Amino acid sequence: MRAAVGSLRAISAPSAPCSPRPWGLRAGAIRKLRTGPALLSVRKFTEKHEWVTTENGVGTVGISNFAQEALGDVVYCSLPEVGTKLNKQEEFGALESVKAASELYSPLSGEVTEINKALAENPGLVNKSC
Repeated sequence: MRAAVGSLRAISAPSAPCSPRPWGLRAGAIRKLRTGPALLSVRKFTEKHEWVTTENGVGTVGISNFAQEALGDVVYCSLPEVGTKLNKQEEFGALESVKAASELYSPLSGEVTEINKALAENPGLVNKSC
């Protein structure tokens, strides 16, 4: 993959009234980027505030800090059963709080192999940092 990396720098022209381009990219700002194991475990966020990390072909899904703060104190958590097959962007559960309810959408396709059973007993854990 190629990406433009580098900083924008101001081009000053004190004697000129106004520069038509007040910014520019430094020469050589295009570099090749490589992915590796460290980048594969990074959280990737969806537009609906779910996140996913993958490791050894297994994805772990959660919600963003923004989403849990917007919901407020979570009082109910509905999650799929182990063995459920999910498609990307398909609804798979819901969270209910004192302020609102929100559906959860799968950021990837696959089969549920494990759920956080503690959330069924204590949904407020959604509001705690891991």
